[in-house]
This record gives sequence, structure tokens and C-alpha cells, in this order.
Amino acid sequence: MTEATDLVTRTQDVLTMRRVFGEAIERNGVTVVPVVRFAAGGGAGSGDGGRNGSGGSGGGYGLKAIPAGVFVIRDGAVQWRPAVDVNRVVLGAQLVAIIALLTLRQYLKLRARRTSASAPMGTEPHGQDADASGAGGRMG
Repeated sequence: MTEATDLVTRTQDVLTMRRVFGEAIERNGVTVVPVVRFAAGGGAGSGDGGRNGSGGSGGGYGLKAIPAGVFVIRDGAVQWRPAVDVNRVVLGAQLVAIIALLTLRQYLKLRARRTSASAPMGTEPHGQDADASGAGGRMG
């Protein structure tokens, strides 16, 4: 069980405030403080025997750090500058384009159905005669 406790202790050591806010960087009177979004999860377990009489313990955890942006401190004023994830922006634009194309496709299908359903019965398309003999309506 001490292995699981050690795992939890190490996880707590990793997840400190210093990990979320990076070291402040100062250049030419401007201070920049980087900020990270942190996600973590973990689990541990132990056993002292089962059907075969063996015992064991185990555990693990995962961390995910994503840049969130920076605080810019200049002349006593603080500004937040978010980090832009270009991949996420491109993915969002692709999803919007796909949805727009699928919607346009459905609209055009519906419009074609309505147009064909509203045509009067028994009329032929332009340029064709109803004469089945192939004479094209000429008398001869």
C-alpha cells in the first residue's frame, strides 16, 4: 500500500501552483507570466490475494498541460493574451464547412424534388414531341 501512497504524494508534488504559472520573464520593463491549463488523473490499487493466492499493487497517473496564454504586465497595467491553438481553429472551420456543404446538398435535393413534383403531368420537356413514331411531328 505504500507504493500507492508514494504515487499520490508524487502526483501532489507535480501539481503545484508553480506548474500552472511559469516563471515571470522581464525584458525592457515588461513582465510576462506564462499560464498553462492543467488536467490530471490517477488511480492506484492493491490486493492481498485472489483465487491463486498472489498479491500485488499498482497505479498510474496522467498529466496534460496546454498553454493557456500569458499575463503581460506593462507600466502597472495587466493584460491577458490568450494562446491561440491554430489546429483547433482549422478543425472548427473544417467542421463548419462540412456542415454547410451537407446542408446545401439537402436543400438542393429538396428543391429538385419540389420542382419535379410541381411540373404538370403529361407535358414533355422542351424540344421533344409526344409523337412516338420518330417523325418529329413533321407531316410528310
